[in-house]
Amino acid sequence: MAASTKQATGGVEEAAAEEAPRILEPGAAPFGNFPHYSRFHPPEQRLRLLPPELLRRLFPQSSETRPILGLDVGCNSGDLSVALYKHFLSLHDGETCSDASRELHLLCCDIDPVLVERAEKECPFPDALTFITLDFMNQRTRKVLLNSFLSQFGRSVFDIGFCMSITMWIHLNHGDHGLREFLAHLSSLCRYLLVEPQPWKCYRAAARRLRKLGLHDFDHFHSLAIRGDMAKQIVQILTQDHGMELVCCFGNTSWDRSLLLFRAKQTPETHPMPELMTEAGKERNRLRFWRQ
Repeated sequence: MAASTKQATGGVEEAAAEEAPRILEPGAAPFGNFPHYSRFHPPEQRLRLLPPELLRRLFPQSSETRPILGLDVGCNSGDLSVALYKHFLSLHDGETCSDASRELHLLCCDIDPVLVERAEKECPFPDALTFITLDFMNQRTRKVLLNSFLSQFGRSVFDIGFCMSITMWIHLNHGDHGLREFLAHLSSLCRYLLVEPQPWKCYRAAARRLRKLGLHDFDHFHSLAIRGDMAKQIVQILTQDHGMELVCCFGNTSWDRSLLLFRAKQTPETHPMPELMTEAGKERNRLRFWRQ
């Protein structure tokens, strides 16, 4: 999943162009903008952990009165975005639904214009999934583009945000302050957040790949104070600093990344998930729900 650079919006295309030769080398994507990300981290590994009924459980009345709005940050070429959309609407391969776009709309953003262009061309649900090039850490552009999307629906926040394997890239390129700022923005923009943090071993591997290719190391890698158990660190930041609560841990993918669901505390009470929605309740302790 592609993260953000320090460039202003006007320099997004320029920054992407400067990095283009690096992307051709395996592992040389210092912002996470791998050209074929889903080949080594397939969407199915996440989907198997997520109940298809998740959004209907979280927003039981929304589809009847207004669409659920989702924000996918770091969408890459859109493979996971499309897979999430199909999964939560229970659509099979090749199947479309004329009413689907009235139930769920996703705004999917990535810093890499080449990946976004590919996502737009290949998306089978253009009425429901919107792809934009966005440096999420650029406050001015982020506010303009996100508000423009939300205003189409008369809304001020998204119902749910997806942050799938992007926190490390924000952290490495923007430091501890950048990570905290990123999570602060997300928590203010979304009623719920589904976060997949990269563990610390991925940080070391990313830095090692750059060194092996003779590229400059990440500016902040050696100075990061937030390190160790990154899932625990992110839980602490979101719950203690930004008024969210950890609602659920869906378990870990085969590449050892946890899927964590957070809720803004002012959000109305959610409906608990029945055990049959969690892989037949095979691991009762891996899924926890709290009511307000």
